[in-house]
Amino acid sequence: MFPLTEENKHVAQMLLRTGTCPRCIFRFCGVDFHAPYKLPYKELLNELQKFLETEKEELILDVPNPPPKKIRLQELEDGIDGIDNLSQNGEGRVSVMEDGSISSKNANLNVCNVCLGILQEFCEKEFIKKVCQKVEASGFEFTNLVFSVSFPPQLSVREHAAWLLVKQEMGKQNLLLGRNDIVQLKEAYKWITHPLFSEELGVPIDGKSLFEVSVIFAHPETVEDCHFLRAICPDCFKPAKNKQSVFTRMAVMKALNKIKEEDFRKQFPCPPNSPKAVCTVLEIECAHGAVFVAGRYNKYSRNLPQTPWIIDGERKLESSVEELISDHLLAVFKAKSFNFSSSGREDVDVRTLGNGRPFAIELVNPHRVHFTSQEIKELQQKINNSSNKIQVRDLQLVTREAIGHMKEGEEEKTKSYSALIWTNKAIQKKDIEFLNDIKDLKIDQKTPLRVLHRRPLAVRTRIIHSMETRYVDEHHFHLYLKTQAGTYIKEFVHGDFGRTKPNIGSLMNMTADILELDVESVDVDWPPALDD
Repeated sequence: MFPLTEENKHVAQMLLRTGTCPRCIFRFCGVDFHAPYKLPYKELLNELQKFLETEKEELILDVPNPPPKKIRLQELEDGIDGIDNLSQNGEGRVSVMEDGSISSKNANLNVCNVCLGILQEFCEKEFIKKVCQKVEASGFEFTNLVFSVSFPPQLSVREHAAWLLVKQEMGKQNLLLGRNDIVQLKEAYKWITHPLFSEELGVPIDGKSLFEVSVIFAHPETVEDCHFLRAICPDCFKPAKNKQSVFTRMAVMKALNKIKEEDFRKQFPCPPNSPKAVCTVLEIECAHGAVFVAGRYNKYSRNLPQTPWIIDGERKLESSVEELISDHLLAVFKAKSFNFSSSGREDVDVRTLGNGRPFAIELVNPHRVHFTSQEIKELQQKINNSSNKIQVRDLQLVTREAIGHMKEGEEEKTKSYSALIWTNKAIQKKDIEFLNDIKDLKIDQKTPLRVLHRRPLAVRTRIIHSMETRYVDEHHFHLYLKTQAGTYIKEFVHGDFGRTKPNIGSLMNMTADILELDVESVDVDWPPALDD
């Protein structure tokens, strides 16, 4: 059943006469169900033709600046047939240019004055196939996708002009047409193309998919359509660092919502002029949302930083924990880049023992995303076999939301350490035993001198929950500590020139320093432990 009614006829005739395509006519007539838009262009034009054939009189355009002569319906039908014949041309109407853009081979197409060809050429199966060929050549692994489009902002101006025209005509029939009564161009485009993409690629369209295919359209011929808005609504068009033009879709829509109808009509033709060419496709982009890998690492070297150690552009050490893990992940996931995070960090000369330190790596724009648990185990083994400086355990894929568990209540968590302490004065076992009895000692730590270049100056209160000592000789003992996360252990031992109070030196009334430090445990119950 054809979606237009007798009530729509005058508007449909007027829009078609002024150069509007059938699908845009449906939009302005408020056709909000999918089926009519999906009709093949030949069938759609034939149905519209039959609908208008019932009107025997000549069409007279009741709009500003009408054409100099009347056009008989038969002439209009001939024009429709011409479009139809071009749409069925087996030679193909869209082609990929040398610069990668897609444009029309058909210079004779009567291009829609509202959608600039979007609902004409770019809904056809041939164009869909061109896009799908690029998607398949991109090398991404996906089981569903989200399809997005970016239309040139001048389409909003042209749609506004057509709306004012239709609203005026409907007003003569005492009918109202609000902006929200028009089916949005993106909605109509989605109704038509989503089933075609899904059929061609063999996967469902899913708005929550992490894999996105985006098509960016441009129309250089009409790029100045928006410019008059800047003179009338200058506050709507403010330069932004990451935008090449001030005429963004949001800025244009903001201006259109502010401008008075009479001012718009003075500046822009209603109906809009018919362009000579359809839109071109600037880019077809494929991108996959980040995936996240988590685990725990042990560090056994006292000459390995957690992250690359680069000072003034010069690398100081050849590798890092981050690189020893992420290099393998980047290669396997075929990702563009990564971001590394962990539950705290150890100094370059500190080992991390016990059950290791939790970490997470965000892999940006990965091309491969589906792995079995066995493949992840093999990846973990590959990392562990590649270096004797680190070991990884509990490697697993996690969600973005799950990473928050690693940071939750970070300062309330506890960490355990073992340290080898040196004293300037000779000591006996009895001289250190009193430290075993100290519980929940509060200390104040001014930002250590060694990290002042990267941390703000502040005094932080931390808690030493417990200490245990083991005597070695007159100038050495082992100290085992359980502390609040975020405690600077080295400074708690030597005092950092009085910036940490109290400290081991002040408690023992002598000079103390730390020779070796190991992280024995990071008490964060994440990620979940896996069976070996």
